[in-house]
Amino acid sequence: MARGKAIELFLADGTPGGMVTAGIADWTGILVSARRDQLSQLCKREEAQSNGVYLLLGNDAESIENTWCYIGKTENFAERLRDHDRKKPQWEKVVIIASLQRSFNEGHWGYLESRLVEIAQKAQRCSMPDNKQIPRPRKLSEAQQAAAESFLENAKLILPILGINILRAPENMPEPQLESTVISASPIFHLRRRKDGIDAAMQLLDGEFFVLKGSIVVASWTVDKAGAKSTASAYAALASKHQKLVDDGSIRMENGHGVLTRDIPFSSPSAAAAVVLGTSASGRTRWVNDAGQTYGAWEEANNSYTA
Repeated sequence: MARGKAIELFLADGTPGGMVTAGIADWTGILVSARRDQLSQLCKREEAQSNGVYLLLGNDAESIENTWCYIGKTENFAERLRDHDRKKPQWEKVVIIASLQRSFNEGHWGYLESRLVEIAQKAQRCSMPDNKQIPRPRKLSEAQQAAAESFLENAKLILPILGINILRAPENMPEPQLESTVISASPIFHLRRRKDGIDAAMQLLDGEFFVLKGSIVVASWTVDKAGAKSTASAYAALASKHQKLVDDGSIRMENGHGVLTRDIPFSSPSAAAAVVLGTSASGRTRWVNDAGQTYGAWEEANNSYTA
């Protein structure tokens, strides 16, 4: 039987929007998340005097999920972050990833930096202008590499809990930790519109709705006429996301249609359906699996209580 994991979060300054430390019971690693204006407080912490890898995060209106990121490694977090404070104006938040027992050396951290950059580049959920090349790490022994990969899996598990999804992609999803986890990976659902050849596939994975690579979608998004400002704003946001996907090559134009070149995550089945169809749509009724069941009906059946 698979076992769950206890994630330990601590609000270092007692506020939900402040500095947070995160770890897993019986794990030697620790993550510390802080805002840029908390840099002086972060640098006073013991973890900041050690080595490790880190993520700088900021806003990028041109990226698909409006996120800018830089991934690096250092022998001393405090020194490196003070340097970034002077030289990198984009970042607003930092996450440091360290070993409580300082059991990793420069080779381990170089390997982890390279793997983090590689995974983030493949996920394509943020812009990484300063990480265009994947660093070449020093070669590790088989045992060292296994230890580093195990450490990485725990870090990947914690980052989404801190609101950081840049590493999340279908191929990077962890296996379900509990046998009782029902909606972890759903069946594949389809959305087809014969009149214009739309044919898309979607799957719910670990709480996100991925429209799958190869799906045929509209070439452009129609901004509906909406009476309410909030609705008009939502339409504009979906149209903007569609255009960003076209601009970065995630949607390739082919025979008057758009074709997805990778799996694309969405926050709801309706948002996924809207980008596929080029107009607002109810994802709970439009997505249908091979058994003829709508996503809404499938979700209700999986959430039904059986005495």
